[in-house]
Amino acid sequence: MANTTSPTEERGSVDPATAVTLRRAFSSYPTGVVAVAALSEGQPAGMAVNSFTSISLEPALVAVSVARTSSTWPVLADRPRLGLSVLGADHGTLCRQLSARTGDRFAGAEWHPTADGAVLIDGAALWLECGVRETFDGGDHEIVVLEVHGAEAFPEVAPLVFHQSAFHRIAAAS
Repeated sequence: MANTTSPTEERGSVDPATAVTLRRAFSSYPTGVVAVAALSEGQPAGMAVNSFTSISLEPALVAVSVARTSSTWPVLADRPRLGLSVLGADHGTLCRQLSARTGDRFAGAEWHPTADGAVLIDGAALWLECGVRETFDGGDHEIVVLEVHGAEAFPEVAPLVFHQSAFHRIAAAS
């Protein structure tokens, strides 16, 4: 018997109502927000992602998931080094800029490039300098595994937290 499912059905597509339910459910999980950025033609190019995770210590690997609809990822994908900056609690406005489809995403931002062209955001809780190691199919996203070539943590900086479609700060435990 011939296969009559469409390619999207084979990928496990969901109906619009279920997609809304899943989006709401996924927003219940608090995440940090990471700027992924590099120099492109001498100017910073970057985007914000909240799908960031550590993978391995040996070798040092992390991963991000990038929407296939991103117009920024194709600009960043072939850069020799990417800067990943875990945004600080005061970076809410910058995060919105980095998520915008138009405009100067780095307007008013304080940043600096590394020797290899990674862009790091000042005031971040963590800087990672990475190179793309592998990519995998992640449905409507591309899963990008990055090898960490350098790291600097700033434990005094509270990270920006994204939860239920809003930014939050971590409160000190009592």
